[in-house]
Amino acid sequence: MTESPLNLEPYVQRLFEESIETKRRALPSLQRPLAAAAELVVQSLLSGGKVMSCGNGGSAADAQHFASEMLNRFERERPGLPAIALTTDSSTLTSIANDYTYSEVFAKQIAALGHPGDLLLAISTSGDSLNVVRAVEAAKEQQMKVIALTGREGGRLAALLHDEDIELRVAGDSTARIQEVHLLCIHCICDLVDRLLLGTDE
Repeated sequence: MTESPLNLEPYVQRLFEESIETKRRALPSLQRPLAAAAELVVQSLLSGGKVMSCGNGGSAADAQHFASEMLNRFERERPGLPAIALTTDSSTLTSIANDYTYSEVFAKQIAALGHPGDLLLAISTSGDSLNVVRAVEAAKEQQMKVIALTGREGGRLAALLHDEDIELRVAGDSTARIQEVHLLCIHCICDLVDRLLLGTDE
C-alpha cells in the first residue's frame, strides 16, 4: 500500500465533528416531533394500517432501510410490522416513468396501494423532490397522514403538510450531514416504536 501524500486524518476528524455538531444542533427541534412520529406510526399499525416510504438516491436507501427494520426487526425480537418501500420495484418504477413521468413513480403506487389510516414516510433533503411532493399529494388524496424527513428550509414538501402530519426538519446546507441525521431519526423512530409496542427492555 503506497503512502498517501496527504495527511487525511485531520479531515476524518473534521467530518466526524461536523456530523456530531449537526446532530447536536438538531436535537432540540427534533426531540418532541420524533416522539410524536413514533406514536403516529404505532397508532397507524394498531388500527390495521401500514407505513409506506419513499425518497431518491440516499433517501431511497433510507426509505428501504426503514422498511427493512419494520418488516424484519430492529434491535429486539418481535413480529414483523407492515411497511413498504416504494423505491424497490424496478418494473413498476420504470413503467410509470416511461408511460407518465418520473414525478409520478411514487404517487401512482400510493393511489393503488394506500388506504385511509396508512402512513407515508416521505424523505427529501431539500424538500423539493417533485416525486416526493407528488407522493405527499397522493397520500392526502388517500386520507393518509405523513411523516416528512426534510432539510434546509423544508421546501415545497413542508408547505403541503397538515396539522396532523409531522415534519422532521434538519437545518443545514450539507446533504451528507442532513442524511446522517435522517438515518438517526429513522433509528430513533424504530426504537421508540418497539418501546411503545413491547415496553422498555431495561
